[in-house]
Amino acid sequence: MKSIKLTTAQALIRFLKNQYVRRDGREVPFIKGVWGIFGHGNVAGVAQALQEEQEMPFYLCRNEQAMTHTAVAFAKSNNRMQAMACTASVGPGSTNMVTGAALATINRIPLLLLPSDIFARRNVGPVLQQLEHPISQDVSVNDAFKPVSRYWDRINRPDQLPWAMLEAMRVLTSPDETGAVTLCLPQDVQTEAYEYEEELFRRRVWTIPRQRADQTLLDEAAGLIRQARKPFAIAGGGVLYSEASRELSDFLAATGIPAGETQAGKGSLSFDHPQNLGSVGATGCSAANETALEADLVLLFGTRLSDFTTSSKSQFQHPDVKFVHVNVCSMDAHKLSALALQADAKVTLEELTEALRGYRVSDEFADTLQKRRTSWMEEMERVTTLPSDGQMQQPNVLRAVNEAAGKASVVVNAAGSMPGDLHKLWKTYEPGGYHLEYGYSCMGYEIAGGIGVKMAKPDKEVIVIVGDGSYQMLSSELITAVQEGIKITVVVLNNHGFGSIGSLSESVGSGGFGTNYRYRREGVLDGELLPIDLAMNARSYGVETTPVSSYDELEAALQKAMKAEQTQVIVVPVDKVQKVPGYSSWWDVPVAEKSESPSVNQARKEYEAARMKQRNYF
Repeated sequence: MKSIKLTTAQALIRFLKNQYVRRDGREVPFIKGVWGIFGHGNVAGVAQALQEEQEMPFYLCRNEQAMTHTAVAFAKSNNRMQAMACTASVGPGSTNMVTGAALATINRIPLLLLPSDIFARRNVGPVLQQLEHPISQDVSVNDAFKPVSRYWDRINRPDQLPWAMLEAMRVLTSPDETGAVTLCLPQDVQTEAYEYEEELFRRRVWTIPRQRADQTLLDEAAGLIRQARKPFAIAGGGVLYSEASRELSDFLAATGIPAGETQAGKGSLSFDHPQNLGSVGATGCSAANETALEADLVLLFGTRLSDFTTSSKSQFQHPDVKFVHVNVCSMDAHKLSALALQADAKVTLEELTEALRGYRVSDEFADTLQKRRTSWMEEMERVTTLPSDGQMQQPNVLRAVNEAAGKASVVVNAAGSMPGDLHKLWKTYEPGGYHLEYGYSCMGYEIAGGIGVKMAKPDKEVIVIVGDGSYQMLSSELITAVQEGIKITVVVLNNHGFGSIGSLSESVGSGGFGTNYRYRREGVLDGELLPIDLAMNARSYGVETTPVSSYDELEAALQKAMKAEQTQVIVVPVDKVQKVPGYSSWWDVPVAEKSESPSVNQARKEYEAARMKQRNYF
């Protein structure tokens, strides 16, 4: 067997560049590049290997957490068919990626992390940035990645690398197991050479399977649908990853069954699809949530059923409600005691459509659904119509951005009050047009995520909508957009604080405590607003920036941004008070059971009353 002498880092990069994935006859390279910041942990190892292996692109970021967000957004936008790796130096550089690992694993997105580690040979320990643990010398800060990784390994010898890489690829390309994969690389081992067999570096193709449901379970599911009087479907992110939007549309059109969309699943159906009742759950709209309340059968397609989707287990109130769940992940498929079809959404929807040939919901139910959809369209118009006083308000700003961006654009968001408003109000017409990181709802994701989306979809107009609080956490990635010549449009909604948590604080009786950006006065933060100039900040990064103060100025700025070739930032002041209401939903946020505040005590009474609606779906 022929062999080739390479360092561990060189072998790693050479292996990664030869990994491909295949689905439905389409074959693509899997790892499309490596993001990183170099330091004493990887500058002589992975950095040297990347410099030598020019076929593997390297991208420089400003913050290690940000590069994981970019990599996740890229993978998500490619429906998990392609991914990126991230490398960081030993110590804080690597632990900065722990948040990204959690985000990827929670959202079921492939992400390869290559954190540098302490010396495997130990004789120089403790090295700079090394954690010393009194009961073991084999513990490092990288052990923090274990609970947030789907696969974790430490390469203490060069000959361990092949087996770790094969396991890493197995997990990364698995529809049901994918998430963050962490390969810890001791800094001395990265540079050590070994005779690797050439066969390791051949072109290797990993097939993404389309698992089919057990026939008995499929027949049982079809029988439950035929018996249901008010069935309701929920489309999750698995519909998009499976590329099953057309199959879902055909299934709903053939049966008349209505559907709602989760945050991850929004865009599975076109906004104007007649069976699309809109967003469902705690951030849902009236049409979907009213239908979910009375549904006697809920069909779940590729959702992990977060508390926002189920309204903290209060959204499904029919006394005899049943669930059928199509999901590649067994854990998700069995939630809510559902009839679990562990299978791919695309092929299962095709099989269900065939099994239900001739079936259709009753005319009476169909008429009710149409009235609810019409009523919701009217409500959308009401809450997004410009106010007569001209006050800049978030729902109206979102409408202006939506209309300017057009049907073929992609909106990116993650945290604050925007996810709720976008879920209800943003009109999405194409799969992938709505990109919300709401599994972890990580502040700072937006700009870095927008870069990843644009890298995956260079022909799309990418609109990043971000609050001032989230913007200030990772605005530095604007420099990365300039560096890479990537054009995104960033709309910053400035309400001088944490608007979403401010509202949440008010709802639990705390009056928005600690959520406004103000000077400290007499020991508390209730002085004048801080003079933060976000437009000036963005301009300092080398991007073109437009502050606006009216809707006319906003529309002009948006038109200019859509035509621009470089990244644009538009800063919009918005009213912190005006909000889009909730619709037949609830979210479980516990309120203090004992307080000296009357408002907190009243909130606790309301909380206890709302909890009575929660159900255990055994």
